Amino acid sequence: MDKLFARFANVTAKAAGSPPAFLMCITLVALWAASGPIFKFSETWQLVINTGTTIITFLMVFLIQNTQNRDGVALQTKLDELIRATTDAENEFIGIEKLTDKELEAMHAHCKARADRHMRNVQRLAAEKDARAAKRKTAKSGVKMASSTRAKAASRAKTLKAGSQD
Repeated sequence: MDKLFARFANVTAKAAGSPPAFLMCITLVALWAASGPIFKFSETWQLVINTGTTIITFLMVFLIQNTQNRDGVALQTKLDELIRATTDAENEFIGIEKLTDKELEAMHAHCKARADRHMRNVQRLAAEKDARAAKRKTAKSGVKMASSTRAKAASRAKTLKAGSQD
């Protein structure tokens, strides 16, 4: 039963999301609108479109939700496998979609702090690289550090200080 419904939901969602299905719906609405004068825009005429669209919408909600649920589970499973297979990844991320909002926010804050720390390290290393390059340049030419190189090193140092104060 599950496989049959899953197959039906996939086929129906794919067909309903296709350009021919959209054109068919536009044609039906145009035909309904054109038939208005024939039926004198009666309440029954209006009821036909209202009832039809309501029933179709009601049924499509379940099919689309089923398709999205399966897609979400498949995507999570693939991500979990990638996390598990990557030796440097933290396995605590497997299954986090089941956590509460508060727990997810805490994990997000943890990741943000790690990303900020990483960015500060990258900036520090870049500033050190600039300083080494400036020293080599100065040593080779026997003159004082060029103002543009000095400015670049100072700018990186300033950025690094600002980042560490956050």
